[in-house]
Amino acid sequence: MNDQLQKFMFNAAPVRGEIVSLRSTWQEVLRRRAYPAPVRAVLGEMMAACALLSANLKFDGTMIMQIFGDGPVRMLVVQCSSDLSLRTTARLSDEAAATLGENLTFAELVNAGGHGRCVITLDPANRQPGQQPYQGIVPLNGDDGPLPSIASVLEHYMRHSEQLDTRLWLAASDERAVGMLLQKLPGDGGIVPHPAELDSDTWERVCTLGGTLSRDELLGEEPETLFRRLFWQESVRHFEPAPARFHCSCSREKVGAMLRMLGRAEVDSVIEERGHVEIHCEYCNQRYEFDPVDVAQLFVVNGLSEGVARATDQRH
Repeated sequence: MNDQLQKFMFNAAPVRGEIVSLRSTWQEVLRRRAYPAPVRAVLGEMMAACALLSANLKFDGTMIMQIFGDGPVRMLVVQCSSDLSLRTTARLSDEAAATLGENLTFAELVNAGGHGRCVITLDPANRQPGQQPYQGIVPLNGDDGPLPSIASVLEHYMRHSEQLDTRLWLAASDERAVGMLLQKLPGDGGIVPHPAELDSDTWERVCTLGGTLSRDELLGEEPETLFRRLFWQESVRHFEPAPARFHCSCSREKVGAMLRMLGRAEVDSVIEERGHVEIHCEYCNQRYEFDPVDVAQLFVVNGLSEGVARATDQRH
């Protein structure tokens, strides 16, 4: 089955749900980066979660989900655009890269000192002048101490930042990353069931059913099978599935623009030291190399090199 996200709505109450399965998308991430096993597990869950949360956004743009940690893992980032194009990266402390244990928990990985935080940014594609991206921040601690998983962190975030009751079930292996979301909408959620069909117990019941899901079931069964197994007695409306894919927006042109922002003197100092400038994209690990000729071309202004152009401007 192709990578996709399936939305659905329960007819008897303002409760919506989604199931996502990422196989090729997740394999592209693993092919490009050799993360330790516990980091792979957390990052895969985070990628599935970002797809689930971003699918309900009502704007053209990007959701950026970031975990900043004070444990062996310093940062986890997933970006998901409106068309479900995803990319992700992780940054580990230097000592952790080679010595990270196989069985570390989420809290041990990112919140060892209790100061980790989750940041979710919504960045519109066509921002107006002066418009800032929306950003929400929550600590990786709940009322009872460190939160134990990505799912619990995001449930905490949605409850406190968005005032939406949300439940998430997430899992990742070396084969795929999967997840299911249930969300209770405020009021009638824009859908008013017929009074005879209204069921105030729907939210509690479907969450209880979701709670029976095991990690092995999430990873071992296709979404259609999971849905039938859980909600076969519910009246549900399905929406058209949306395809998901891996995509990184880096390019040689963007890297060149970044080097121009650094300035000719800074870039020339790297050339003098190393003979070339080499940049690796943190998301897709694509390598971009600029030799002295490439660098000279970057700083050409109106057919002249930057230094010559400045001297010409001064004479006139």
